[in-house]
Amino acid sequence: MPIAHIILTTAILITLATSAFLALRYRNIQLYGTEPSNLLAFTAILFTSGLDVGLIMFPLTEFPVYATETPYGFTNPLAIEFGFWAFLVWGFYFLTTFYFCVIEPRLKLFELWWVALANNIVIVATCAFTGFLFLSYLPDYIADISPVARYSLVAAVVLGAVLSSTDIRYVKWLSYGSFALFALLILGLMAANGMGADDLLASGQNLGGYFINIDKFVSPLTDYHAFYLFWWFAWSIMIGQFVARFLGGIRPLQLLLALLILPSIPIAIWFSVLFHYHTEEIVLAEYLQISMVVVGIIFVLNSLDSLTRLYSENLNLTVTRLGMPLYIVGHWGLLFGLIMLYQFTPLKIEWIGMVVIALYGCIYFLIYRRREVLQKLSQTGQPIHVQQ
Repeated sequence: MPIAHIILTTAILITLATSAFLALRYRNIQLYGTEPSNLLAFTAILFTSGLDVGLIMFPLTEFPVYATETPYGFTNPLAIEFGFWAFLVWGFYFLTTFYFCVIEPRLKLFELWWVALANNIVIVATCAFTGFLFLSYLPDYIADISPVARYSLVAAVVLGAVLSSTDIRYVKWLSYGSFALFALLILGLMAANGMGADDLLASGQNLGGYFINIDKFVSPLTDYHAFYLFWWFAWSIMIGQFVARFLGGIRPLQLLLALLILPSIPIAIWFSVLFHYHTEEIVLAEYLQISMVVVGIIFVLNSLDSLTRLYSENLNLTVTRLGMPLYIVGHWGLLFGLIMLYQFTPLKIEWIGMVVIALYGCIYFLIYRRREVLQKLSQTGQPIHVQQ
């Protein structure tokens, strides 16, 4: 097994074990953020901020690969796709969300200059890298798109994300809108080929192949699976830091179960619909392809706006400090400029994921050094509030 896979497997096992421990050990406390939201709103924000266009566009191109390559032969392509995107991997977000709500306000480890520097470099790099991947894959999403149109579309998406990040209300509204459009897209694809509930259930039965082989997904099956897992790690700290503010009094065990189950339901339905298209060899109509591209673009915009708001607050490069014009021009120039620069660098998401895993290790060590501060953490149901 390659050394990177060993590191990744170890990190996954430690992360999932820690998540289970925290959910059970501190099961009686209530978690509150600075922008408390109900569970449905929290799930919508988490779902749309933590995913991007790949969720919409990748499955139909990946199903044939998973059906033919030997490492995936232990189950069906739908189960593999689900394992790459859903259920267990969302446990990464529980750990970081819990940390930023309960532990960071007490230890303030992310106020240490070197931790803050590493964290914000990861956020900015991942934010721009997401835009770069979108730029790179656009010709696969939109056939015959010209270079001018491709760069203009990416520039517009980045601008829209920066504008949305200026007010937390815009981030919320965009999350609700993205989630609603995703639901309409699912219904649209089902209606377009007369797919009924029986067809959906028949296709969805293949998801059982994931759950009976769930142990196989805690270690990279291939380099491509490792790419996905590193991507989840790269996003985990910043998504946890962002969504912790929206906790509305939920208990840790409830939060863990909600993270594992609630985002997985729409993913399971969406993948089951696409798998039906794959197995029945149904060709997507042009208007359905356009609809998928539109929803995918909105997902990218939604991801970028939440990350932009996060790093701008961390670095105190906010609208209040800079003023609206400078905020918009500055952040748009930074992100779009980095996206352009990425074309001339060998940067990979695996490298960012490895940096995040190293940062995890440092945080674990610092928590152990300061563990006495956490020994007084309430076990009697006292509300826990995230730091402003």
